[in-house]
Amino acid sequence: MSAVVGIVPAGGSGERLGADRPKAFVVCAGRPLIEWSLEVLGAVCDRVVVAAPEGYDDGPDRVRGGESRSASVRNALAAAPEATVAVVHDAARPLVTRDLVERCLAALAPGIDGAIAAAPMTDTVKEAASDGRVVRTLDRSALWAIQTPQVFKADVLRSALERDAAALAAAPDDAALVEDAGGVIRVVEAPPGNFKVTTEGDLARAEAALC
Repeated sequence: MSAVVGIVPAGGSGERLGADRPKAFVVCAGRPLIEWSLEVLGAVCDRVVVAAPEGYDDGPDRVRGGESRSASVRNALAAAPEATVAVVHDAARPLVTRDLVERCLAALAPGIDGAIAAAPMTDTVKEAASDGRVVRTLDRSALWAIQTPQVFKADVLRSALERDAAALAAAPDDAALVEDAGGVIRVVEAPPGNFKVTTEGDLARAEAALC
């Protein structure tokens, strides 16, 4: 029997928000930021596990987060051995939609190990050296800004996460770990509203959209 399990790494500090608590638990439009994502994931997944920092990890389906984001994902996935599909989503993207999660799940076809939300690049992108000199202009038609949710075959993700702490901390996202292990990843176009809350301005924008 297949089981779709949501994984929410929620260990961000909230420093850039000027918050006195981890970012996932900052209030946004009357609710902790994380609750907006949990509501959507709960409607699609069989179970949702949160990897939370100390002091926020009590309660059902909450585990202690790790030293890095990917370490937190590994801890949460270890708490859900029944998972055949893992849906990893950042608590800091509160405007995620059920449609986006379902499209990522649908893209997880035979021969595809992961399907990840992404936005096509619209700006011109240049590669620059350390001194600021432009090295080359990249073809933006093939470039995507990667977001979450990121959906994986759970066994593939488990295997990819079996890395040392330094490798997990260096990983830009979980999809990169799966790619490094030889996995095949597909991008799924996300709507413009699936932005990440990082600054106070982002939080205000999210509140306006959710109210």
